Amino acid sequence: MNILIVKLSAIGDVIHTLPSLAELRRLYPDAHITWVVEEDAADLVNNHPFLDAVLVSRRKSWIRDFRNGRIKQPLREIISFIRTLRQRRYDLVIDFHGLFKSSVIVFFSGGKRKLGYDSLQELSGLFLNEKIAENMNKHAVERYLDFPRYLGAKTENAQFVLPPDKKDEEEAKNLIHKYNLEEKKFIAISPIALWETKLWDNKKFACLADLINNEMRMKVIFTGSEKKPIESITSLMTTEGINLGGMTTLLNLACIYKKARLVITTDSGPMHLAAAVGTPVIALFGPTDPARTGPYGSGHEIIRTKIDCSPCFLKSCPTKKCMEDISCEQVFTKVKKIEEG
Repeated sequence: MNILIVKLSAIGDVIHTLPSLAELRRLYPDAHITWVVEEDAADLVNNHPFLDAVLVSRRKSWIRDFRNGRIKQPLREIISFIRTLRQRRYDLVIDFHGLFKSSVIVFFSGGKRKLGYDSLQELSGLFLNEKIAENMNKHAVERYLDFPRYLGAKTENAQFVLPPDKKDEEEAKNLIHKYNLEEKKFIAISPIALWETKLWDNKKFACLADLINNEMRMKVIFTGSEKKPIESITSLMTTEGINLGGMTTLLNLACIYKKARLVITTDSGPMHLAAAVGTPVIALFGPTDPARTGPYGSGHEIIRTKIDCSPCFLKSCPTKKCMEDISCEQVFTKVKKIEEG
């Protein structure tokens, strides 16, 4: 049996789909399973023990090339991608994404059973011949698990398995040693977010890190894809803040988070990565709904101000009041609660 999983992005969404991959592998132990993913989240599935193949879509790069007037090279890559996709005859294609960009891949796959949500979002439902209802009141992990359940899986506990990578583990270990960090005796902060409305104030992050350093005597590390934005926070601190911005891959970040006492984060991919490796998370929520996309599992803390307009799911807002109303002291109280518990 040949199975194709279509879940392209983003980091958090791909992490949310990992338990469904585990269930599909249990349900079809001898199947050949392929996953189509975009570049940004590819490290989460490349060399995965439950997968036989990974196809990486360079969609964003192709679009960028086209906009810059480069036509031949991306066109050749797209044709090559489609040819590779169609080399295998898929008995089952599952569209976990439910958007136009994923339904195009479903269409070109030529799969026999094309399974997805009963939805016309971006016309995705038109490309399917088998559908299930999507319950938006469930957490994303549970919504995705509805696919293997529909296929006969008896799901109990969601299993998050990341690809083993000794190189990433070694790099993470070297970073920890470089900054004299002891396992479970440091706290990681991820202040990044793709939406402007999900961001928290830099001064408050600096205040929080100083409180942790001064009152709990625990080192604080900051993680992110770039160094400069984090420097805007550490420059406001009166104590040491360790800036690991731009120094980690997804997998060695997972290794670092696993060794942290807890992770404090906005609603972002790193939040889901920390939860996936079993580290307690304190998550700051404003415009989005933690019931749908909060850190999955037990032992986590959600901080949000319950104002009437939240969740609004807006990427821009003139006040950002839902995030502005979260205080440094409020978050520090949750930090102490986890530490004492």
